Amino acid sequence: MEPTAATQAEVDAAREPLDALRAAVARVYLGPARTIDLLLLALLGRGHALLEGVPGVAKTTLVKTFATALGCSVRRVQFTPDLLPSDITGTYVLSPKDGTFALRSGPIFANVVLADEINRAPAKTQAALLEAMQERQVTIEGDRFELPAPFIVLATQNPIDLEGTYPLPEAQIDRFLLHVAMGYPSAREEVAMLRSHGGGAPSVSAVLDPARVAALQALTSRIHVEDDVFDYVVALTTFTRKHPRVVLGASPRASLSLLTAARALAILKGRTYVTPDDVREVAVPALSHRLVLVPELEGDPKARAGVVEDGIARVPYRRG
Repeated sequence: MEPTAATQAEVDAAREPLDALRAAVARVYLGPARTIDLLLLALLGRGHALLEGVPGVAKTTLVKTFATALGCSVRRVQFTPDLLPSDITGTYVLSPKDGTFALRSGPIFANVVLADEINRAPAKTQAALLEAMQERQVTIEGDRFELPAPFIVLATQNPIDLEGTYPLPEAQIDRFLLHVAMGYPSAREEVAMLRSHGGGAPSVSAVLDPARVAALQALTSRIHVEDDVFDYVVALTTFTRKHPRVVLGASPRASLSLLTAARALAILKGRTYVTPDDVREVAVPALSHRLVLVPELEGDPKARAGVVEDGIARVPYRRG
């Protein structure tokens, strides 16, 4: 049974807390508004976001501010080469007093997990996040534990050509709903940052809570999608699988992610339905990081984005 379609009144009511969240983050993060909007899309879509950029472009500041404004429980993990999987998930420890083992939960047991510089830890530790990101649960010594809801991972990473980093495996990259590329700020934005942070970074207070976040996420899943938009989403992902520069194209999970992000964008724009323009607008951040290109282009984010942009330009939208 399909869920009841979202009403215009519900979407209009959702925009007020989302606008408040955006404004709260923008007081601290003085960068492109689209970057904040992409985090909002990941939040609404119950997804995770991977922020990539060189050191010093406020990746950590952005995710910490965003998490604080959500009003949810937040834990931060600084990824390092010696970080163990149990440092993330937790482990059983012996209590000397009564001789029993008790669970010491790790930082994964939070609504928002900030995985800072995720590509500085080896693959074994990165993989500790896989089950949590996909299934919202972790397994510790054979016991399964549900993670709190809502649950979102906001990860930052430096480009893989910097010293001391490990490329994320394709299976984990595919778990991120959106890839957020962060470049240098404009001269005007950097000057504004110097002015506002000269006397200390501005503070931010919570504008949402876990219950309201869950309600917004439930509303996103009820945004209406026409059959021809479903066909258009599949046509775009299929295009990437047949592209001559692509070794491994977008998976069916990528199609789901693209549709989810388009639904979330419809809410940000105050609509109860998805348009083809919504799909086109989120196609690059939803699809490009999942593509594996031919060896000579491997690791080039602009080339991956170019494949998706090629699909947007060449795949026609046919109204049913």
